Amino acid sequence: MRTFLSFAVAIWLAASCLAQRAPAPPAKPKPASAQNAARRAAQNLLRSLSLQDRVAQLVMGVAYGDVPGAQSKDYEKFRRWVRDLHIGGIIVNNRVQYGLVRNAEPHAVALFLNQMQKLSKVPLIVGGDFERGASMRVSDTTRFPHSMAYGAAGDIEESRYLGLATAREARALGFHWLFAPDTDVNNNPDNPVINIRSFGENPEAVGRHVAAYIEGARSDPRTPVLVTAKHFPGHGDTNVDSHLDLPRLEASRERMDQVELVPFRTAIAHQVDAVMTAHLTVPSVEPKDVPATVSARVLTGLLREDLDFQGLIVTDAMDMAGLAKQFRSGEASVRAIEAGADILLMPPDPAEAIRAVMAAVTRGRISRQRIDQSALRILEAKMRVGLSSKTKLVDLDAVSNSLELPEQAEHAQAVADRAITLVRNDGNLVPLAAPDQGCAVISSGIRISSFGQRMAEEFRKRAPHARVVFVDGSMSSAALDAIAGELGNCPAIVFATFTTNPTLNGNLGPFVEKLTEGPAPVALVTLGNPYLLRSFPKSAAYLAAFSTVTPSEVSVVKALLGEIPITGKLPVTIPDFALYGEGIQLPAKTRSAPSAN
Repeated sequence: MRTFLSFAVAIWLAASCLAQRAPAPPAKPKPASAQNAARRAAQNLLRSLSLQDRVAQLVMGVAYGDVPGAQSKDYEKFRRWVRDLHIGGIIVNNRVQYGLVRNAEPHAVALFLNQMQKLSKVPLIVGGDFERGASMRVSDTTRFPHSMAYGAAGDIEESRYLGLATAREARALGFHWLFAPDTDVNNNPDNPVINIRSFGENPEAVGRHVAAYIEGARSDPRTPVLVTAKHFPGHGDTNVDSHLDLPRLEASRERMDQVELVPFRTAIAHQVDAVMTAHLTVPSVEPKDVPATVSARVLTGLLREDLDFQGLIVTDAMDMAGLAKQFRSGEASVRAIEAGADILLMPPDPAEAIRAVMAAVTRGRISRQRIDQSALRILEAKMRVGLSSKTKLVDLDAVSNSLELPEQAEHAQAVADRAITLVRNDGNLVPLAAPDQGCAVISSGIRISSFGQRMAEEFRKRAPHARVVFVDGSMSSAALDAIAGELGNCPAIVFATFTTNPTLNGNLGPFVEKLTEGPAPVALVTLGNPYLLRSFPKSAAYLAAFSTVTPSEVSVVKALLGEIPITGKLPVTIPDFALYGEGIQLPAKTRSAPSAN
Protein backbone atom coordinates (compact mmCIF):
# COMPACT_ATOMS: atom_id res chain seq x y z
CA MET A 1 0.00 0.00 0.00
CA ARG A 2 2.84 2.41 0.83
CA THR A 3 4.44 1.81 -2.59
CA PHE A 4 1.11 2.31 -4.31
CA LEU A 5 0.39 5.51 -2.39
CA SER A 6 3.85 6.86 -3.30
CA PHE A 7 3.07 6.13 -6.95
CA ALA A 8 -0.24 7.97 -6.67
CA VAL A 9 1.45 10.98 -5.09
CA ALA A 10 4.10 10.98 -7.83
CA ILE A 11 1.41 11.17 -10.49
CA TRP A 12 -0.32 13.85 -8.41
CA LEU A 13 2.87 15.94 -8.37
CA ALA A 14 3.18 15.59 -12.16
CA ALA A 15 -0.42 16.75 -12.55
CA SER A 16 0.25 19.68 -10.21
CA CYS A 17 3.16 20.82 -12.38
CA LEU A 18 1.02 20.55 -15.51
CA ALA A 19 -1.75 22.52 -13.82
CA GLN A 20 0.62 25.37 -12.98
CA ARG A 21 2.88 25.40 -16.06
CA ALA A 22 0.42 24.84 -18.87
CA PRO A 23 -2.97 26.33 -17.98
CA ALA A 24 -5.64 26.38 -20.62
CA PRO A 25 -6.97 29.64 -22.10
CA PRO A 26 -10.11 30.87 -20.36
CA ALA A 27 -13.44 29.39 -21.47
CA LYS A 28 -11.71 26.63 -23.45
CA PRO A 29 -11.19 22.98 -22.46
CA LYS A 30 -7.88 22.21 -20.80
CA PRO A 31 -5.28 20.33 -22.90
CA ALA A 32 -6.02 16.63 -22.97
CA SER A 33 -2.62 15.86 -21.45
CA ALA A 34 -3.30 17.99 -18.37
CA GLN A 35 -6.85 16.65 -18.03
CA ASN A 36 -5.70 13.05 -18.37
CA ALA A 37 -2.86 13.48 -15.90
CA ALA A 38 -5.19 15.04 -13.35
CA ARG A 39 -7.75 12.28 -13.87
CA ARG A 40 -5.14 9.51 -13.51
CA ALA A 41 -3.69 11.07 -10.37
CA ALA A 42 -7.15 11.48 -8.85
CA GLN A 43 -8.14 7.91 -9.71
CA ASN A 44 -4.99 6.48 -8.17
CA LEU A 45 -5.38 8.57 -5.05
CA LEU A 46 -9.04 7.59 -4.79
CA ARG A 47 -8.11 3.90 -4.86
CA SER A 48 -5.80 4.46 -1.91
CA LEU A 49 -8.58 5.93 0.28
CA SER A 50 -10.98 4.01 2.48
CA LEU A 51 -14.71 4.47 1.99
CA GLN A 52 -14.89 6.70 5.06
CA ASP A 53 -12.05 8.87 3.78
CA ARG A 54 -13.81 9.16 0.43
CA VAL A 55 -16.96 10.33 2.18
CA ALA A 56 -14.89 12.75 4.27
CA GLN A 57 -13.57 14.34 1.07
CA LEU A 58 -17.15 15.51 0.45
CA VAL A 59 -17.16 17.66 3.60
CA MET A 60 -15.91 21.24 4.06
CA GLY A 61 -15.89 22.47 7.65
CA VAL A 62 -15.98 26.13 8.62
CA ALA A 63 -13.27 28.07 10.44
CA TYR A 64 -13.95 31.63 11.51
CA GLY A 65 -11.85 34.69 10.87
CA ASP A 66 -10.73 35.21 14.45
CA VAL A 67 -8.28 32.32 14.28
CA PRO A 68 -8.17 30.45 17.61
CA GLY A 69 -5.07 29.92 19.71
CA ALA A 70 -3.34 26.54 19.49
CA GLN A 71 -4.49 25.59 23.00
CA SER A 72 -8.15 26.53 22.53
CA LYS A 73 -11.09 24.13 22.22
CA ASP A 74 -11.90 25.53 18.77
CA TYR A 75 -8.38 24.84 17.53
CA GLU A 76 -8.58 21.28 18.83
CA LYS A 77 -11.91 20.89 17.00
CA PHE A 78 -10.35 21.94 13.70
CA ARG A 79 -7.36 19.70 14.31
CA ARG A 80 -9.68 16.76 14.94
CA TRP A 81 -11.63 17.44 11.74
CA VAL A 82 -8.45 17.41 9.67
CA ARG A 83 -6.23 14.89 11.45
CA ASP A 84 -8.86 12.34 12.48
CA LEU A 85 -11.88 12.84 10.20
CA HIS A 86 -9.79 13.69 7.10
CA ILE A 87 -12.32 16.24 5.82
CA GLY A 88 -11.80 17.43 2.26
CA GLY A 89 -11.60 21.15 2.88
CA ILE A 90 -12.19 24.26 4.96
CA ILE A 91 -14.13 27.44 4.28
CA VAL A 92 -13.03 30.54 6.18
CA ASN A 93 -15.97 32.65 7.28
CA ASN A 94 -16.54 35.73 9.43
CA ARG A 95 -17.72 35.76 13.00
CA VAL A 96 -20.26 38.46 13.80
CA GLN A 97 -20.05 39.87 17.31
CA TYR A 98 -22.24 42.69 18.63
CA GLY A 99 -23.36 43.35 15.08
CA LEU A 100 -19.80 43.80 13.81
CA VAL A 101 -18.07 41.53 11.31
CA ARG A 102 -14.65 40.31 12.41
CA ASN A 103 -12.36 39.56 9.47
CA ALA A 104 -9.31 37.33 9.58
CA GLU A 105 -5.86 38.89 9.89
CA PRO A 106 -3.84 37.86 6.80
CA HIS A 107 -0.77 36.32 8.39
CA ALA A 108 -2.80 34.68 11.15
CA VAL A 109 -5.15 32.96 8.71
CA ALA A 110 -2.29 31.89 6.42
CA LEU A 111 -0.45 30.41 9.41
CA PHE A 112 -3.59 28.63 10.58
CA LEU A 113 -4.21 27.16 7.13
CA ASN A 114 -0.60 25.98 6.91
CA GLN A 115 -0.98 24.29 10.28
CA MET A 116 -4.13 22.52 9.10
CA GLN A 117 -2.48 21.50 5.83
CA LYS A 118 0.39 19.90 7.73
CA LEU A 119 -2.14 17.70 9.52
CA SER A 120 -3.99 16.67 6.35
CA LYS A 121 -3.74 13.22 4.83
CA VAL A 122 -4.96 14.60 1.51
CA PRO A 123 -4.29 18.34 0.95
CA LEU A 124 -7.23 20.50 1.96
CA ILE A 125 -9.09 22.64 -0.54
CA VAL A 126 -9.67 26.04 1.12
CA GLY A 127 -12.51 28.29 0.06
CA GLY A 128 -13.88 31.72 0.82
CA ASP A 129 -16.87 33.88 -0.12
CA PHE A 130 -14.73 36.35 -2.06
CA GLU A 131 -17.53 38.05 -4.02
CA ARG A 132 -15.87 41.46 -3.63
CA GLY A 133 -12.36 40.14 -3.32
CA ALA A 134 -10.58 38.64 -0.36
CA SER A 135 -11.53 41.69 1.75
CA MET A 136 -14.94 40.12 2.28
CA ARG A 137 -13.26 37.70 4.69
CA VAL A 138 -9.68 38.87 5.29
CA SER A 139 -8.47 42.30 6.42
CA ASP A 140 -5.63 44.27 4.79
CA THR A 141 -6.65 43.10 1.32
CA THR A 142 -7.97 45.15 -1.58
CA ARG A 143 -11.43 46.55 -0.86
CA PHE A 144 -13.19 45.96 -4.14
CA PRO A 145 -16.80 47.20 -4.47
CA HIS A 146 -19.85 44.93 -4.52
CA SER A 147 -20.89 43.32 -7.81
CA MET A 148 -23.74 45.78 -8.42
CA ALA A 149 -21.22 48.62 -8.53
CA TYR A 150 -19.60 46.82 -11.46
CA GLY A 151 -23.01 46.59 -13.09
CA ALA A 152 -23.54 50.33 -12.65
CA ALA A 153 -20.05 51.18 -13.93
CA GLY A 154 -20.69 48.97 -16.94
CA ASP A 155 -17.04 48.08 -17.50
CA ILE A 156 -16.68 44.37 -18.26
CA GLU A 157 -12.88 44.64 -18.18
CA GLU A 158 -13.02 45.66 -14.54
CA SER A 159 -14.97 42.49 -13.72
CA ARG A 160 -12.23 40.55 -15.46
CA TYR A 161 -9.60 42.36 -13.38
CA LEU A 162 -11.58 41.64 -10.21
CA GLY A 163 -11.34 37.92 -10.94
CA LEU A 164 -7.60 38.16 -11.58
CA ALA A 165 -6.80 40.20 -8.46
CA THR A 166 -9.02 38.05 -6.26
CA ALA A 167 -7.28 34.88 -7.43
CA ARG A 168 -3.87 36.40 -6.69
CA GLU A 169 -4.77 37.54 -3.19
CA ALA A 170 -6.57 34.27 -2.45
CA ARG A 171 -3.62 32.09 -3.38
CA ALA A 172 -1.20 34.27 -1.42
CA LEU A 173 -3.30 33.58 1.68
CA GLY A 174 -3.68 29.84 1.12
CA PHE A 175 -7.13 29.80 -0.55
CA HIS A 176 -7.87 27.80 -3.69
CA TRP A 177 -11.63 28.07 -4.17
CA LEU A 178 -13.52 31.30 -4.81
CA PHE A 179 -17.19 31.06 -3.91
CA ALA A 180 -17.81 33.79 -6.44
CA PRO A 181 -19.07 35.39 -8.60
CA ASP A 182 -22.69 35.87 -7.57
CA THR A 183 -24.65 34.79 -10.64
CA ASP A 184 -28.11 35.77 -9.42
CA VAL A 185 -30.33 38.15 -11.39
CA ASN A 186 -31.62 40.60 -8.78
CA ASN A 187 -35.03 41.52 -10.20
CA ASN A 188 -36.90 41.72 -6.89
CA PRO A 189 -36.59 45.09 -5.09
CA ASP A 190 -37.56 43.43 -1.81
CA ASN A 191 -34.74 40.89 -1.90
CA PRO A 192 -33.05 41.12 1.52
CA VAL A 193 -30.08 38.85 0.90
CA ILE A 194 -28.79 39.21 -2.69
CA ASN A 195 -29.37 42.86 -3.59
CA ILE A 196 -26.01 44.58 -4.31
CA ARG A 197 -24.23 41.21 -4.33
CA SER A 198 -25.72 40.76 -7.83
CA PHE A 199 -24.43 42.50 -10.96
CA GLY A 200 -28.00 43.63 -11.67
CA GLU A 201 -31.37 42.69 -13.14
CA ASN A 202 -30.48 42.18 -16.79
CA PRO A 203 -29.72 38.47 -17.35
CA GLU A 204 -27.44 39.01 -20.35
CA ALA A 205 -25.48 41.78 -18.62
CA VAL A 206 -25.07 39.64 -15.49
CA GLY A 207 -23.82 36.84 -17.72
CA ARG A 208 -21.21 39.10 -19.35
CA HIS A 209 -19.81 40.17 -15.99
CA VAL A 210 -19.83 36.59 -14.73
CA ALA A 211 -17.98 35.38 -17.82
CA ALA A 212 -15.39 38.14 -17.50
CA TYR A 213 -14.82 37.30 -13.83
CA ILE A 214 -14.28 33.63 -14.66
CA GLU A 215 -11.82 34.51 -17.41
CA GLY A 216 -9.94 36.91 -15.15
CA ALA A 217 -9.67 34.46 -12.28
CA ARG A 218 -8.17 31.91 -14.67
CA SER A 219 -5.83 34.29 -16.50
CA ASP A 220 -2.70 33.98 -14.30
CA PRO A 221 -1.22 30.46 -14.46
CA ARG A 222 0.71 31.12 -11.25
CA THR A 223 -2.48 31.42 -9.21
CA PRO A 224 -4.92 28.67 -10.29
CA VAL A 225 -8.25 28.73 -8.47
CA LEU A 226 -11.69 27.18 -8.65
CA VAL A 227 -14.51 29.58 -9.55
CA THR A 228 -18.15 29.18 -8.50
CA ALA A 229 -21.45 30.37 -10.00
CA LYS A 230 -24.08 30.84 -7.30
CA HIS A 231 -26.90 30.47 -6.10
CA PHE A 232 -28.53 27.91 -8.40
CA PRO A 233 -31.14 28.00 -9.82
CA GLY A 234 -31.36 31.72 -8.95
CA HIS A 235 -31.88 33.64 -5.71
CA GLY A 236 -32.59 37.08 -7.18
CA ASP A 237 -36.39 36.99 -7.27
CA THR A 238 -37.01 36.14 -3.62
CA ASN A 239 -38.06 38.21 -0.64
CA VAL A 240 -36.86 35.94 2.19
CA ASP A 241 -33.30 35.61 3.48
CA SER A 242 -32.35 31.92 3.27
CA HIS A 243 -30.06 32.41 6.27
CA LEU A 244 -33.26 32.88 8.28
CA ASP A 245 -35.97 30.85 6.52
CA LEU A 246 -36.87 29.03 3.31
CA PRO A 247 -37.50 31.34 0.31
CA ARG A 248 -39.65 30.42 -2.68
CA LEU A 249 -38.83 31.13 -6.31
CA GLU A 250 -42.21 31.71 -7.98
CA ALA A 251 -41.11 31.53 -11.60
CA SER A 252 -42.32 29.33 -14.41
CA ARG A 253 -39.83 27.07 -16.13
CA GLU A 254 -40.16 29.22 -19.25
CA ARG A 255 -39.41 32.41 -17.27
CA MET A 256 -36.40 30.73 -15.64
CA ASP A 257 -34.99 29.94 -19.10
CA GLN A 258 -35.32 33.62 -20.01
CA VAL A 259 -34.06 35.12 -16.74
CA GLU A 260 -32.58 33.10 -13.87
CA LEU A 261 -30.79 30.44 -15.91
CA VAL A 262 -29.26 32.77 -18.51
CA PRO A 263 -26.11 33.74 -16.54
CA PHE A 264 -25.69 30.17 -15.27
CA ARG A 265 -25.67 28.91 -18.85
CA THR A 266 -23.07 31.54 -19.66
CA ALA A 267 -20.95 30.47 -16.70
CA ILE A 268 -21.17 26.81 -17.74
CA ALA A 269 -20.21 27.73 -21.31
CA HIS A 270 -17.12 29.40 -19.84
CA GLN A 271 -16.16 26.19 -18.04
CA VAL A 272 -16.97 27.41 -14.52
CA ASP A 273 -15.55 24.90 -12.02
CA ALA A 274 -18.45 24.77 -9.58
CA VAL A 275 -22.07 25.72 -9.04
CA MET A 276 -23.42 26.48 -5.57
CA THR A 277 -26.97 25.55 -4.71
CA ALA A 278 -29.64 27.79 -3.20
CA HIS A 279 -31.72 26.86 -0.17
CA LEU A 280 -35.07 27.72 -1.74
CA THR A 281 -38.07 25.96 -3.21
CA VAL A 282 -38.75 26.00 -6.95
CA PRO A 283 -42.29 24.69 -7.57
CA SER A 284 -41.96 24.85 -11.36
CA VAL A 285 -39.08 22.36 -11.22
CA GLU A 286 -39.59 20.55 -7.92
CA PRO A 287 -43.27 20.20 -6.99
CA LYS A 288 -42.39 18.89 -3.55
CA ASP A 289 -41.89 21.65 -1.00
CA VAL A 290 -38.18 20.93 -0.44
CA PRO A 291 -35.08 23.12 -0.92
CA ALA A 292 -33.25 22.94 -4.24
CA THR A 293 -30.17 21.77 -2.34
CA VAL A 294 -31.83 18.40 -1.66
CA SER A 295 -33.82 18.10 -4.90
CA ALA A 296 -32.66 15.61 -7.53
CA ARG A 297 -34.97 17.32 -10.02
CA VAL A 298 -33.04 20.56 -9.56
CA LEU A 299 -29.44 19.33 -9.16
CA THR A 300 -29.42 16.24 -11.35
CA GLY A 301 -32.35 16.88 -13.69
CA LEU A 302 -31.99 20.62 -14.32
CA LEU A 303 -28.31 21.32 -13.65
CA ARG A 304 -26.57 18.10 -14.68
CA GLU A 305 -28.86 16.91 -17.47
CA ASP A 306 -30.63 19.96 -18.92
CA LEU A 307 -27.73 22.42 -18.54
CA ASP A 308 -25.07 19.73 -19.06
CA PHE A 309 -22.94 20.85 -16.13
CA GLN A 310 -20.20 18.33 -15.33
CA GLY A 311 -18.27 20.24 -12.66
CA LEU A 312 -18.58 20.36 -8.88
CA ILE A 313 -21.93 20.98 -7.22
CA VAL A 314 -21.44 22.53 -3.79
CA THR A 315 -24.26 23.20 -1.34
CA ASP A 316 -24.76 26.60 0.21
CA ALA A 317 -23.89 26.60 3.91
CA MET A 318 -25.78 23.71 5.47
CA ASP A 319 -26.15 25.48 8.80
CA MET A 320 -28.42 28.13 7.23
CA ALA A 321 -31.99 28.10 8.50
CA GLY A 322 -33.39 27.73 4.99
CA LEU A 323 -32.14 24.14 5.11
CA ALA A 324 -31.51 23.45 8.79
CA LYS A 325 -35.16 24.09 9.71
CA GLN A 326 -36.26 21.39 7.28
CA PHE A 327 -34.01 18.46 8.22
CA ARG A 328 -31.60 17.29 10.86
CA SER A 329 -27.95 17.81 9.89
CA GLY A 330 -27.23 14.17 9.03
CA GLU A 331 -30.42 13.72 7.00
CA ALA A 332 -29.81 16.96 5.10
CA SER A 333 -26.32 15.71 4.19
CA VAL A 334 -27.65 12.40 2.91
CA ARG A 335 -30.41 14.06 0.88
CA ALA A 336 -27.98 16.54 -0.68
CA ILE A 337 -25.71 13.73 -1.87
CA GLU A 338 -28.73 11.79 -3.14
CA ALA A 339 -29.84 14.88 -5.06
CA GLY A 340 -26.48 15.24 -6.78
CA ALA A 341 -24.33 17.52 -4.59
CA ASP A 342 -20.60 16.79 -4.41
CA ILE A 343 -19.59 19.04 -1.52
CA LEU A 344 -21.36 19.45 1.81
CA LEU A 345 -20.46 23.00 2.82
CA MET A 346 -20.46 23.90 6.51
CA PRO A 347 -22.55 21.06 7.95
CA PRO A 348 -23.27 21.92 11.60
CA ASP A 349 -21.37 18.79 12.67
CA PRO A 350 -18.94 17.33 10.08
CA ALA A 351 -18.59 14.10 12.06
CA GLU A 352 -22.36 13.61 12.04
CA ALA A 353 -22.51 14.34 8.32
CA ILE A 354 -19.85 11.69 7.62
CA ARG A 355 -21.55 9.14 9.87
CA ALA A 356 -24.94 9.74 8.26
CA VAL A 357 -23.63 9.36 4.72
CA MET A 358 -21.64 6.24 5.70
CA ALA A 359 -24.79 4.74 7.22
CA ALA A 360 -26.73 5.55 4.04
CA VAL A 361 -24.10 3.71 1.99
CA THR A 362 -24.20 0.72 4.36
CA ARG A 363 -28.00 0.53 4.08
CA GLY A 364 -27.90 0.83 0.30
CA ARG A 365 -29.61 4.21 0.22
CA ILE A 366 -26.52 5.74 -1.47
CA SER A 367 -24.30 3.61 -3.69
CA ARG A 368 -20.56 3.43 -3.30
CA GLN A 369 -20.31 4.41 -6.95
CA ARG A 370 -22.18 7.64 -6.17
CA ILE A 371 -19.64 8.47 -3.43
CA ASP A 372 -16.75 7.72 -5.79
CA GLN A 373 -18.19 10.05 -8.44
CA SER A 374 -18.14 13.03 -6.08
CA ALA A 375 -14.84 12.13 -4.42
CA LEU A 376 -13.19 11.84 -7.83
CA ARG A 377 -14.52 15.25 -8.89
CA ILE A 378 -13.12 16.79 -5.72
CA LEU A 379 -9.71 15.14 -6.06
CA GLU A 380 -9.49 16.21 -9.71
CA ALA A 381 -10.33 19.77 -8.70
CA LYS A 382 -7.47 19.69 -6.22
CA MET A 383 -5.15 18.59 -9.02
CA ARG A 384 -6.33 21.44 -11.24
CA VAL A 385 -5.27 24.04 -8.70
CA GLY A 386 -1.91 22.37 -8.23
CA LEU A 387 -2.50 21.02 -4.73
CA SER A 388 -0.06 18.37 -3.57
CA SER A 389 1.88 17.44 -0.45
CA LYS A 390 4.72 19.67 -1.71
CA THR A 391 2.62 22.65 -2.75
CA LYS A 392 -0.07 22.83 -0.09
CA LEU A 393 1.73 25.37 2.15
CA VAL A 394 2.05 29.09 1.46
CA ASP A 395 5.16 31.17 2.03
CA LEU A 396 4.31 33.16 5.14
CA ASP A 397 7.07 35.66 4.46
CA ALA A 398 5.56 36.49 1.07
CA VAL A 399 1.90 36.80 2.08
CA SER A 400 1.75 40.59 2.06
CA ASN A 401 3.58 40.87 -1.28
CA SER A 402 0.33 40.25 -3.18
CA LEU A 403 -2.14 42.00 -0.88
CA GLU A 404 -3.65 45.46 -1.30
CA LEU A 405 -1.26 46.42 -4.07
CA PRO A 406 -1.47 50.03 -5.32
CA GLU A 407 -2.61 48.93 -8.79
CA GLN A 408 -5.42 46.87 -7.29
CA ALA A 409 -6.52 49.74 -5.05
CA GLU A 410 -6.58 52.05 -8.07
CA HIS A 411 -8.86 49.66 -9.94
CA ALA A 412 -11.18 49.39 -6.93
CA GLN A 413 -11.41 53.19 -6.61
CA ALA A 414 -11.98 53.61 -10.34
CA VAL A 415 -14.94 51.22 -10.27
CA ALA A 416 -16.36 52.92 -7.18
CA ASP A 417 -16.08 56.30 -8.94
CA ARG A 418 -17.71 55.15 -12.17
CA ALA A 419 -20.50 53.33 -10.32
CA ILE A 420 -21.96 56.49 -8.75
CA THR A 421 -25.40 56.92 -10.27
CA LEU A 422 -27.59 60.02 -10.00
CA VAL A 423 -31.25 59.09 -10.24
CA ARG A 424 -32.84 62.42 -9.32
CA ASN A 425 -31.45 65.95 -9.10
CA ASP A 426 -34.25 68.47 -8.51
CA GLY A 427 -32.98 72.05 -8.48
CA ASN A 428 -29.53 70.84 -9.52
CA LEU A 429 -28.77 70.08 -5.89
CA VAL A 430 -25.77 67.95 -6.93
CA PRO A 431 -23.01 69.02 -6.97
CA LEU A 432 -23.49 70.90 -3.73
CA ALA A 433 -23.20 74.64 -4.28
CA ALA A 434 -21.90 75.52 -0.81
CA PRO A 435 -20.65 72.34 0.89
CA ASP A 436 -18.92 74.25 3.67
CA GLN A 437 -22.34 75.46 4.84
CA GLY A 438 -24.12 72.16 4.40
CA CYS A 439 -24.94 69.32 6.75
CA ALA A 440 -24.21 65.63 6.35
CA VAL A 441 -26.12 63.01 8.31
CA ILE A 442 -24.57 59.56 8.19
CA SER A 443 -26.52 56.50 9.24
CA SER A 444 -23.94 53.90 10.21
CA GLY A 445 -26.36 51.09 11.02
CA ILE A 446 -25.19 50.51 14.57
CA ARG A 447 -23.43 52.93 16.88
CA ILE A 448 -20.11 51.09 17.04
CA SER A 449 -19.85 50.47 13.30
CA SER A 450 -16.99 51.88 11.24
CA PHE A 451 -19.34 52.58 8.33
CA GLY A 452 -19.27 56.25 7.39
CA GLN A 453 -16.06 57.15 9.17
CA ARG A 454 -14.09 57.53 5.95
CA MET A 455 -16.94 59.49 4.38
CA ALA A 456 -17.00 61.90 7.32
CA GLU A 457 -13.23 62.29 7.12
CA GLU A 458 -13.33 63.06 3.40
CA PHE A 459 -16.24 65.48 3.79
CA ARG A 460 -14.58 67.38 6.64
CA LYS A 461 -11.32 67.54 4.69
CA ARG A 462 -13.10 69.38 1.89
CA ALA A 463 -15.67 71.31 3.93
CA PRO A 464 -14.16 71.89 7.38
CA HIS A 465 -17.04 74.10 8.53
CA ALA A 466 -19.82 71.76 7.45
CA ARG A 467 -21.74 69.90 10.11
CA VAL A 468 -21.39 66.10 10.11
CA VAL A 469 -23.50 64.03 12.49
CA PHE A 470 -23.97 60.28 12.93
CA VAL A 471 -27.30 58.62 13.65
CA ASP A 472 -28.35 54.99 14.04
CA GLY A 473 -31.49 52.93 14.42
CA SER A 474 -31.12 52.54 18.18
CA MET A 475 -31.66 56.26 18.80
CA SER A 476 -34.98 57.38 20.26
CA SER A 477 -37.51 59.45 18.34
CA ALA A 478 -36.87 62.35 20.72
CA ALA A 479 -33.12 62.27 20.07
CA LEU A 480 -33.63 62.16 16.32
CA ASP A 481 -36.24 64.93 16.43
CA ALA A 482 -33.76 67.09 18.28
CA ILE A 483 -31.15 66.52 15.57
CA ALA A 484 -33.72 67.30 12.87
CA GLY A 485 -34.49 70.56 14.62
CA GLU A 486 -30.82 71.50 14.82
CA LEU A 487 -30.45 70.96 11.07
CA GLY A 488 -33.22 73.44 10.27
CA ASN A 489 -30.80 76.19 9.25
CA CYS A 490 -28.75 74.07 6.83
CA PRO A 491 -28.97 75.21 3.18
CA ALA A 492 -28.79 71.55 2.10
CA ILE A 493 -28.70 68.19 3.85
CA VAL A 494 -27.01 64.99 2.74
CA PHE A 495 -28.39 61.81 4.30
CA ALA A 496 -26.20 58.77 3.67
CA THR A 497 -27.15 55.22 4.58
CA PHE A 498 -25.31 51.90 4.36
CA THR A 499 -28.24 49.56 4.90
CA THR A 500 -28.77 46.67 2.50
CA ASN A 501 -32.22 46.03 3.97
CA PRO A 502 -35.42 47.08 2.16
CA THR A 503 -36.13 49.71 4.85
CA LEU A 504 -34.23 51.77 7.41
CA ASN A 505 -34.23 50.28 10.88
CA GLY A 506 -35.57 51.71 14.12
CA ASN A 507 -36.79 55.30 14.01
CA LEU A 508 -34.65 56.33 11.07
CA GLY A 509 -37.48 56.10 8.52
CA PRO A 510 -39.66 58.75 10.17
CA PHE A 511 -36.53 60.83 10.82
CA VAL A 512 -35.62 60.94 7.11
CA GLU A 513 -39.23 61.68 6.17
CA LYS A 514 -39.17 64.64 8.53
CA LEU A 515 -35.94 65.90 6.94
CA THR A 516 -37.40 65.68 3.43
CA GLU A 517 -40.46 67.63 4.53
CA GLY A 518 -38.33 70.47 5.93
CA PRO A 519 -37.13 73.65 4.22
CA ALA A 520 -33.69 72.33 3.26
CA PRO A 521 -33.42 70.10 0.16
CA VAL A 522 -32.21 66.61 0.98
CA ALA A 523 -29.82 64.54 -1.09
CA LEU A 524 -30.46 60.91 -0.20
CA VAL A 525 -27.34 58.80 -0.69
CA THR A 526 -27.46 55.03 -0.43
CA LEU A 527 -24.33 52.93 -0.43
CA GLY A 528 -26.37 49.80 0.19
CA ASN A 529 -29.90 49.06 -1.01
CA PRO A 530 -30.54 51.16 -4.14
CA TYR A 531 -34.31 50.73 -3.89
CA LEU A 532 -34.70 52.98 -0.82
CA LEU A 533 -35.87 55.93 -2.93
CA ARG A 534 -39.30 54.29 -2.98
CA SER A 535 -39.59 55.07 0.74
CA PHE A 536 -38.55 58.73 0.48
CA PRO A 537 -40.14 60.23 -2.64
CA LYS A 538 -39.72 63.81 -1.38
CA SER A 539 -35.92 63.67 -1.57
CA ALA A 540 -34.60 66.39 -3.89
CA ALA A 541 -31.68 64.30 -5.08
CA TYR A 542 -30.95 60.62 -5.06
CA LEU A 543 -27.48 59.14 -5.43
CA ALA A 544 -26.61 55.43 -5.39
CA ALA A 545 -23.15 53.91 -4.93
CA PHE A 546 -24.13 50.19 -4.86
CA SER A 547 -21.42 49.30 -2.36
CA THR A 548 -20.59 49.91 1.29
CA VAL A 549 -16.80 49.62 0.97
CA THR A 550 -14.51 52.55 1.82
CA PRO A 551 -13.62 53.38 -1.82
CA SER A 552 -17.34 53.96 -2.37
CA GLU A 553 -17.46 56.29 0.64
CA VAL A 554 -14.71 58.35 -0.99
CA SER A 555 -16.49 58.29 -4.35
CA VAL A 556 -19.73 59.57 -2.83
CA VAL A 557 -18.02 62.63 -1.39
CA LYS A 558 -16.16 63.33 -4.62
CA ALA A 559 -19.40 63.05 -6.61
CA LEU A 560 -21.38 65.28 -4.23
CA LEU A 561 -18.73 67.99 -4.53
CA GLY A 562 -18.28 67.70 -8.29
CA GLU A 563 -14.72 66.39 -8.23
CA ILE A 564 -15.53 63.47 -10.52
CA PRO A 565 -18.03 63.10 -13.35
CA ILE A 566 -21.16 61.14 -12.54
CA THR A 567 -21.53 58.51 -15.23
CA GLY A 568 -23.16 55.46 -13.62
CA LYS A 569 -26.33 53.89 -14.98
CA LEU A 570 -28.87 51.92 -13.00
CA PRO A 571 -28.24 48.16 -13.19
CA VAL A 572 -31.73 47.68 -11.70
CA THR A 573 -35.15 49.28 -12.00
CA ILE A 574 -36.40 51.34 -9.06
CA PRO A 575 -40.17 50.86 -9.28
CA ASP A 576 -42.15 54.05 -9.94
CA PHE A 577 -38.97 56.16 -10.10
CA ALA A 578 -36.38 55.04 -12.62
CA LEU A 579 -35.80 52.32 -15.18
CA TYR A 580 -32.88 50.02 -15.77
CA GLY A 581 -30.11 51.86 -17.65
CA GLU A 582 -31.15 55.35 -16.58
CA GLY A 583 -28.88 57.81 -14.80
CA ILE A 584 -28.31 61.56 -14.92
CA GLN A 585 -24.86 62.25 -16.36
CA LEU A 586 -22.92 65.17 -14.91
CA PRO A 587 -19.43 66.44 -15.78
CA ALA A 588 -16.92 67.16 -13.06
CA LYS A 589 -16.52 70.71 -11.83
CA THR A 590 -13.23 72.37 -12.66
CA ARG A 591 -12.01 72.82 -9.09
CA SER A 592 -9.52 70.21 -7.95
CA ALA A 593 -9.67 67.86 -5.00
CA PRO A 594 -7.95 68.83 -1.74
CA SER A 595 -4.37 67.80 -1.21
CA ALA A 596 -3.52 64.83 0.99
CA ASN A 597 -2.23 67.29 3.57
